[in-house]
Amino acid sequence: MRAVVQRVAEARVTVAGETVGAIEGPGLCVLVGVTHDDTPAKAAQLARKLWTLRLLPPDRDGVEQSCSDLAAPLLVISQFTLYGDARKGRRPTWNAAAPGPVAEPLVDEVVAQLRALGAKVETGRFGADMQVALVNDGPFTVLVEV
Repeated sequence: MRAVVQRVAEARVTVAGETVGAIEGPGLCVLVGVTHDDTPAKAAQLARKLWTLRLLPPDRDGVEQSCSDLAAPLLVISQFTLYGDARKGRRPTWNAAAPGPVAEPLVDEVVAQLRALGAKVETGRFGADMQVALVNDGPFTVLVEV
């Protein structure tokens, strides 16, 4: 699994003009991509990583904090294009991206595992044409792979 993680002051995702998920920060906006060999165990591993990754502003002692430290929210959005390959030619291929029937339950598992850890999680809508708006705090963006 692959995730692009952005520290945000706020983020929202809309579908056909309707807001389907939104958070106020500090928090994380997470785009999640799934490939063919991903498993529920990898989804759980990614959830634990996202919950404990120290990407949020430091405390009084200068130590960066995690979502678990601050009970900070996450906005999780499926993003098959994270497995696009544009090394050849001018058009990406999507061969490494898992098909919807494989990917959707694994993205749902990431969300379920985060919630089981105590996270407040908002989501996009799998397979929909989504518009994502966010204020990247920093800017601060990292790529996480498990």
